Amino acid sequence: MNTFARFDKRANLPRNMIENSMFEEEPDVVDLTFPTLDPDEVAYEPRSSRLLVRGLGENDMDDDEEDCESSARLLGMSFMNRSSSHRSSSSPYVRQSPPRSCSRPSARTMVVCVFLLVIVASLTMVLYFLPGCTFTKAGCPQPNKTTPLEPVYPNSTNGELFPWAELRLPHSIRPLSYDLTFTPDLDSMTFTGKAAIEMSVLHNTKRIVLHAANLNITKATFKARDVTVLEYKPRQQIAVKFPEELKTDQQCVLTFEYNANLSHSYDGFYNNLQLLMWTQFLFPYFLIFKTTFISLHVGLVAKTTLLSSGLEQDEFEKTNVNMSTYLVAFIVANFTSVSSSASGTNVSVYSVPYKKEQTGFALDTASKLLQFYNKFFEIEYPLKKLDLVAIPDFLAGAMENWGLITFRETTLLLDNNSSSFEKQVVASVIAHEIAHQWFGNLVTMSWWNDLWLNEGFATYMEYMSLQEIMPSFDTGYLFLTVRFRALDKDALNSSHPVSTEVNTPEQIEEMFDSVSYEKGASILLMLNASLPEEQQFKKGIIRYLKSFSGLNTETVDLWNSLTQVSNPRKNISEMMSLWTSQKGFPLVTVSRKGDMVTFSQEPFLLTSDNTTKAPRQWNIPITFVNDSCSLAPACRQMFNLSKKSGTVLKVPESVKWLKLNYKNTGFYIVDYGQDGWSAIHDALSENINVLTAEDRASVIHNIFALSRLGRVPFVRVCQLLSFMPNETETAPVTEALLQLNSIYRLLDKRQESDLAARMKDYIQHQFGSLMESQTWEEEESLSKQELRSALISTACALNDEGYVAKAKSLFKNYTDSNFTSKIPGDLQQAVFTVAAQSDDGWQTLFTLYATTTNDAQKRKILKGLASTQDPHRIAWILKAGLSGDIIQTQELPLIINTVCNGFAGYLFAWDFIQVNWDRLIEKFPVGSFAIQTIVKSTTSQFSTQVHLDQVQAFFSSLKQRGSQMRSVQEALETIRLNKRWIENNLEAMRKLS
Repeated sequence: MNTFARFDKRANLPRNMIENSMFEEEPDVVDLTFPTLDPDEVAYEPRSSRLLVRGLGENDMDDDEEDCESSARLLGMSFMNRSSSHRSSSSPYVRQSPPRSCSRPSARTMVVCVFLLVIVASLTMVLYFLPGCTFTKAGCPQPNKTTPLEPVYPNSTNGELFPWAELRLPHSIRPLSYDLTFTPDLDSMTFTGKAAIEMSVLHNTKRIVLHAANLNITKATFKARDVTVLEYKPRQQIAVKFPEELKTDQQCVLTFEYNANLSHSYDGFYNNLQLLMWTQFLFPYFLIFKTTFISLHVGLVAKTTLLSSGLEQDEFEKTNVNMSTYLVAFIVANFTSVSSSASGTNVSVYSVPYKKEQTGFALDTASKLLQFYNKFFEIEYPLKKLDLVAIPDFLAGAMENWGLITFRETTLLLDNNSSSFEKQVVASVIAHEIAHQWFGNLVTMSWWNDLWLNEGFATYMEYMSLQEIMPSFDTGYLFLTVRFRALDKDALNSSHPVSTEVNTPEQIEEMFDSVSYEKGASILLMLNASLPEEQQFKKGIIRYLKSFSGLNTETVDLWNSLTQVSNPRKNISEMMSLWTSQKGFPLVTVSRKGDMVTFSQEPFLLTSDNTTKAPRQWNIPITFVNDSCSLAPACRQMFNLSKKSGTVLKVPESVKWLKLNYKNTGFYIVDYGQDGWSAIHDALSENINVLTAEDRASVIHNIFALSRLGRVPFVRVCQLLSFMPNETETAPVTEALLQLNSIYRLLDKRQESDLAARMKDYIQHQFGSLMESQTWEEEESLSKQELRSALISTACALNDEGYVAKAKSLFKNYTDSNFTSKIPGDLQQAVFTVAAQSDDGWQTLFTLYATTTNDAQKRKILKGLASTQDPHRIAWILKAGLSGDIIQTQELPLIINTVCNGFAGYLFAWDFIQVNWDRLIEKFPVGSFAIQTIVKSTTSQFSTQVHLDQVQAFFSSLKQRGSQMRSVQEALETIRLNKRWIENNLEAMRKLS
């Protein structure tokens, strides 16, 4: 494959981002393209068995600058580029001057010491304010683009000086092509490889530096002569030094031969249950493997050659697109497939042979989505084929490798008995990954700070596309709940801007969170809803895709594309840059006096932020309805709130109430004041249908958020919820249940038994009549399935005798029929959870877990098993999830999250992660979404000073093994907020009736 791109690479970073489930992807190491680079600027390519070389992309360059730069890795080859604005300002290896000291405390000596200290302090200040200062042997000279600074170099593993001292690689060469051969051996669990890298010299240099990890390089040649390879393991780097300079514009070939073990973690070239070997980041020309397997790659097989000893060699076509190497993958496996044609593209779904019958829904959905996106984006999918592959053991939910999308089996395969909800999940993941073929693959963000350009767009398109082609899946409701959770996350001081600077592998890992995904999608929805011209948003993103096809972008490129199609011309960047450059979101306060309504804004922060000097504000597209017209889209009125306060509307005094943020399309929270909340309460008490279901859910979410902030007393929250016995729509009910169940669990874990009992009675009183109206038979409507699942799961979790008995009866019928009778898919989780509380039920479920081939059901069974309150079984399932022998390690975050929901398990889980932390970060990288989930699950229900101290002490002790993770700061902040809320509301909760 002779593909060399303006694209670059991403890190070996899991990214599975549909919250609290494994529905998204885990990109492997990738870094991307940046303009204006100095010859010795550096870039990061992280972990796994791989080899990386730095160079530039195929771009015209001015004499004084490099337009882009990239690197490649073998068994993890990546391209990566960074602009000068991101380069490190100092070397990690600093030779300090010997410290001065005063040996005797004489007056003269003291004066001299003070004088020296003043000089040192002055020099330090000067050096601090010098831009781009790097401490070197020569001190800190002024930056010079033509004369790179000489840092102090570390030692190689053989003791020789390693010729590079930065994490990022030099820009001295540009790889042109890669001639690669891989021969995996499943018997010995090893592979051998050969790489011939053709490159062009961009700047005179005596060294070639690459990233490599866990490779045993047996031979290296340059110009037909053997060369010595130096290694520096802390940076995962290797280097070749030359006695004479390689000259600018010289072309040469560097060849490596190597071998390595197949990886047993989730990165690198790893084996999977003896069924397949796969990777997410290679440029193979040739794959050599046993003839009993098949090979898959981004491109099509151009030639197959039978070799001796039962081996086969596949040679792949060169691709016809510029491609980031993180999007290249290959698989060697015993798989089978089903195929169809869509818009001239061959679409196939691959699985292990005995699950072939579960691939039909995915094939049909992928074909429909590919045709939809081709038409919507007005750009045809550029490759000849699109493969979707179900991987038996896969940490992420899915990964958008170009032309070879990989999925966890639970997010791709469905059998004939699968419920509509399970189909919705699979369709959503497929929609997200195929959207990436344009947003992320065709156009890629330039650096990890703008990850949201990939993930926010794919998330937005996932909901929008399915609402168009599969409206029965009700993805509008799903997107609404996702926006609520994104607001919850972004309300924390430990959150981050949508676009934020990242410099370390851990920081990159942590960018794969709900801010990049769900908040990114939410602000796109808000922008679309605020644009005056129909189809303007669509026109803007089509312009964006066509203008930057095959290139890298920054956020401003998107805003500029949208501005260029706006009519009348509107500066989108001026409005939207505030939403991506600062964390959090606004709280809009409404006050009325006569016929005048005043609006003001302030940051909504659950924890005060004393580090922010200037008051933050946003340009907010405010939408609102009132009691005279509140349901139809035509009722919506809109204005922009760009100042902190002072925006005034004149409304007739006959208007009883205003409801802001129509259908919650805006990313902000509203406080109506005491009179405003009373007016909304009165209106809903009289007739809940005066607001749309989305607006009722929005009112519920907002008032709980304000209660957590301390702006609204909990008694007012309960007063507002008095309309709930009349509520029948899914969105308001599920939002209220989620909020109330969270409070119940906090009280339960705090051992406030009396208050927990009061909260249980309150929930049953508010929702009892709606619970009683639910059936246990098959239900066709997906919305009603979601409503029923939430209600019955809550009733069973609160140990309501009638619902527990019904769940037990349903499970008994299921087992008595030898598992041939059917439990409705939306009720399976509640039934399995109840069954797992008895010894016989738990053992039956465990047997069923080992034998079922329905992956969605298997996951529900696992959650049931993990919900046990038996301490011995809790300890066993945590250990089994970590070992990966009986239960796949990919499921450990789910197990921990489920265990923590129960009273008997949450302290077990906390102890478990403390004891096994080092093993956990061997399985899942520090900062990864899996680790984020584990940290959040085990700490989010703590609310006491004792637990706060324990959590702080443990994570502080980790040092470089996780103490600096943003998720740790989020955990500590959440515990403090839980503690504050409980203490401030104990009396109010005692008055619940």
